[in-house]
Amino acid sequence: MSSVPSALRKPRAWDLQLSPGAWCLWLGLAAMAVPTVWDLSREIWRGDEQGHGPVILLVSLWLLWRKRHAILDAQPSPRPWTGGVLLTLALAMQVIGVSQSLLQFEVLAPIVAGAALLLITRGWGALRAAALPLLFLVFIVPLPGIFVQTVTMPLKMAVSWVAQTLLHGLGYPVARSGVIIAIDQYQLLVADACAGLTSMFTLEALGLMYMHMRRVAFSRWHDVTLAVLLIPIAFVANVVRVIVLILVTYYFGDAVGQGFAHGFAGVVLFTAAAVMLLGTDGLLLNLWPRRAQEVTA
Repeated sequence: MSSVPSALRKPRAWDLQLSPGAWCLWLGLAAMAVPTVWDLSREIWRGDEQGHGPVILLVSLWLLWRKRHAILDAQPSPRPWTGGVLLTLALAMQVIGVSQSLLQFEVLAPIVAGAALLLITRGWGALRAAALPLLFLVFIVPLPGIFVQTVTMPLKMAVSWVAQTLLHGLGYPVARSGVIIAIDQYQLLVADACAGLTSMFTLEALGLMYMHMRRVAFSRWHDVTLAVLLIPIAFVANVVRVIVLILVTYYFGDAVGQGFAHGFAGVVLFTAAAVMLLGTDGLLLNLWPRRAQEVTA
């Protein structure tokens, strides 16, 4: 049995031959990224608002590994000048982020640097193959504090109003004052976590992964519409979580409600979001039914 010529073998990650200069660039990227991830794990990722960060990072790394053959199979066409400009931008972001304590810049810098190194060493084809994992990594960038403060309160007010209106319409003795909801003898404060801002970004990331992993490829308009609708889906899922929390407190008491809030509320949120995501995906299929095709690779 004759062996397959080495030129015809499919390249593997361990077959990749890099010049010493390229190895130095990739090792420099690791030196840039590892301290940033360490800082995130010690500070930002310990809180509930950014607790999804490690999951998004692991999913991104898994997607990169899954895309490794597509990246290596891409026609080599290095773009050192374009990549060099992008790498310079990444280094500037790193310096500004570290010196000025701007965590957003510090986290974005390795992502931009990774895209730059793909351009320098492999070209546009490799960058296109790695586009989804790199896009996923953007979701671990912490939201600016001023943005969170500006958006969170209106979202909490909206979630509180919708939950109170629905329960009042169903005949429950419920009233609301700002973000405080009173039902029977209990009062519940709609916390920042119930605003849904973080869950919107998390569900957007998980929705993109779902669209990538499913075995049927739909039209681009289908996927774009579904990605946009993930925002109201996240909002409705948070309303469901608040309503369930209110009802648990009403029927079983404040102690059970507080235990539910810290233990099971996240499961309710993502279960409701998953059901709505799948249902919306099915409804959108009726709008573009002839463009669906099986994924063969």
